[in-house]
Amino acid sequence: MAQRKTNGRKLFMMVLYMVAACSAVPISDLLDRASQRSDTLHSLSTMLTQDLDSHFPPMGRVMMPRPSMCHTSSLHTPNDKEQALQVSEADLLSLARSLLQAWRDPLVILSTSANTLPHPAQNSISSKVRELLEHTKSLGDGLEILSGKLGPAAQSISSLPYRGGNDISQDRISRLTNFHFLLSCFRRDSHKIDSFLKVLRCRAAKLQPEMC
Repeated sequence: MAQRKTNGRKLFMMVLYMVAACSAVPISDLLDRASQRSDTLHSLSTMLTQDLDSHFPPMGRVMMPRPSMCHTSSLHTPNDKEQALQVSEADLLSLARSLLQAWRDPLVILSTSANTLPHPAQNSISSKVRELLEHTKSLGDGLEILSGKLGPAAQSISSLPYRGGNDISQDRISRLTNFHFLLSCFRRDSHKIDSFLKVLRCRAAKLQPEMC
């Protein structure tokens, strides 16, 4: 029992140390790290899409839902960099966190489905999806720390529930199509997250808008 209390005290002190250390890191440095992580997320999702395209049935492209069917489409976000530059820092971070939070469950579904995906590159796809999960969690933790520095508006998160169910289908073509569609939605959102964080990093560095 004494040993358990000692271990619990050590864990608590470690958490306190980590929180204190993160609090001491300048916002610009935190944004640099977050931007690097989001860039990795977008690059991974792009590579995954290319992996799928290498052996994607033509019928799947006909069946592919429209981008407006993505479960995050209801969130109003800037359409380009110029619009993003007009949004406050706190609101941009809130948008990035909302999008990231919305992918917590769908990415788990992608990871589970990738294990049995009927595709020649199944092993590579499964490995990359696991990486997506790890980087998404790490980025989410970093953005949560950032939100504490930018105030209540940055801590607000819009609810974007995923209602697609836990099974992307048993039929081979439908399974590939649904997997590809969900991944395409994530790729689009990861690009938005990356763009928002790069604008925030640019502002933190006090660069002129044309340099962002």
